[in-house]
Amino acid sequence: MKRFFPVYVRVPLILFLFFGAIELLIDSGDKPAIIEYPSLLILLGLVALVLIAIEIVAKASDSILDQLMSPEERAEKERLENLPISEMPAYKNLMKKLTKTKSISEEKDIELAHDYDGIKELDNDLPPWWVYLFYATVIFSVVYLGKYHLFGGDNQYKELENELAIAARQIEEYKKNAPDLLTADQVVASTDPADLAAGKAIFDSSCVACHRADGGGGIGPNLTDEYWILGGDIKDIFHVISEGGRDGKGMVAWKQQISPSDIAKVASYILSLQGTNPPDAKEPEGDKVVQTTSSDAPSETETESLSEEVLSNETAS
Repeated sequence: MKRFFPVYVRVPLILFLFFGAIELLIDSGDKPAIIEYPSLLILLGLVALVLIAIEIVAKASDSILDQLMSPEERAEKERLENLPISEMPAYKNLMKKLTKTKSISEEKDIELAHDYDGIKELDNDLPPWWVYLFYATVIFSVVYLGKYHLFGGDNQYKELENELAIAARQIEEYKKNAPDLLTADQVVASTDPADLAAGKAIFDSSCVACHRADGGGGIGPNLTDEYWILGGDIKDIFHVISEGGRDGKGMVAWKQQISPSDIAKVASYILSLQGTNPPDAKEPEGDKVVQTTSSDAPSETETESLSEEVLSNETAS
């Protein structure tokens, strides 16, 4: 067998298997174990030295044994070492166990009475490997039938649907907690001083050229009054900053330069400018938008009373 696996194949192969075992057993995160733990290189070097030493000792032992053998023994050893795989005793024994074949001298014991022009049929047993494989398929089919057809186990389509549903929920949950995946539908106005300060810094660096430092408006509209061209809600402002204004004459889209979380801070800062009334502010443009808070909205009881009053008036009329 040494001629099939010479020393220059055996040693690297064993080292590779040892390295694979290290990577499998040692948790090193995303990095290879030998990079995360450089001391493992010393261990690999020691293993390589041990393997080389074993090969040297084995080679020396073979040389000594060759010197002690007679010419006939040495010739028999060389004959066995040069046998093809199919002629090796170990291979023959393995194949006999797997196939249960009879030797030519034993074939008369399994001959059938059939005779076709001198051609006879042998009553060979089925190969054990085939029989065991058949038994395995029978056991598998029973388990499969019970799980998927009798006890309602999830098939591949159902498993795929379940995994896609789980993935969709995880994506939605991730989006809720990932500020840079924020959308106009999710944004809410912030009154946190840190957010407003960060929004003002971005406004001062990117928006003052068109809206002035105080938001009073220049090339762009006045951001301090109640009039808005494309809506004055936090969601509208977020959308305009992100996607841009009117085609051909509106503001450019800033979504490539400013992250969604920072756009939300800028939009909140712009809303904080409402009612500041800077000097020399630009004339109003657009439609009047009244900013409402939760305290301004009618309660559920007030809404129901108002509905009942309107209904009674209509009935009376």
